[in-house]
Order: sequence, then structure tokens, then C-alpha cells
Amino acid sequence: MSYVDGFLIPLPKKNIKAYRTMAQWGKKTWMKYGALDYKECVGDDLKNAMGIAFPKVLKTKPGETVVFAYIVFKSRKHRDSVNKKVMSDPAMNDPKMMTKMPFDPKRMCYGGFSVIVDAKQK
Repeated sequence: MSYVDGFLIPLPKKNIKAYRTMAQWGKKTWMKYGALDYKECVGDDLKNAMGIAFPKVLKTKPGETVVFAYIVFKSRKHRDSVNKKVMSDPAMNDPKMMTKMPFDPKRMCYGGFSVIVDAKQK
């Protein structure tokens, strides 16, 4: 089974365009180093009657939305290898990269997940 890094990010709506530019760079970089799939999704329908809505979990502020993102790898070992290469990329070590973030990285939720069900697998 594959492995997934998942993210939930509170994002000011005014920064969606800047976030998309950053996410396109992320896609290019993670895929270059071997990720199998890369998705960045901006909240569209975040009000629900079941469970706890993402905005409540992330304590979004007025004018913010939620980004749901994930990167797919062959395995956790593969993820660790790809992420090591990504973190060694010169662009990742550019101090400007962290100061130009269109969201507050301290409010981001992140985790690694072992896939237990996949529509592509029997």
C-alpha cells in the first residue's frame, strides 16, 4: 500500500493566487523528486452537518478558507527519501521562501498516513 502526507492549512482568501503559485512550485518539485501524485485543494463547501467542519478545527478567522492537500508516495521509506531530496533543493533553503509564505505555517496541520483502502487496488 502507498503512503500519503496530508495537510490542512488556514489560508486568507486574498492569498489564494499567491498560494496557487507556491503550490504549483511544490507540485513541480515533489514530482521531480519522485512523488506519485500531488493535490492542493481550496475549500468550496465547508459547512456540514456531520462531524466537525474544517474551519472549526483550524479555527479560521473571517476572510480565511481551508486548503486540503496531499502528496502520494510508494511507501513511507519512499516518502522519507523524496522529502529529503525536496528539503535539499536550493530553493527550499532560500530564506525568502519562508518569508513569502501566503499563510501562517504555525497553524498548518500535517501528518503522514499509511493507506489502508485505495480505489486503484483490489
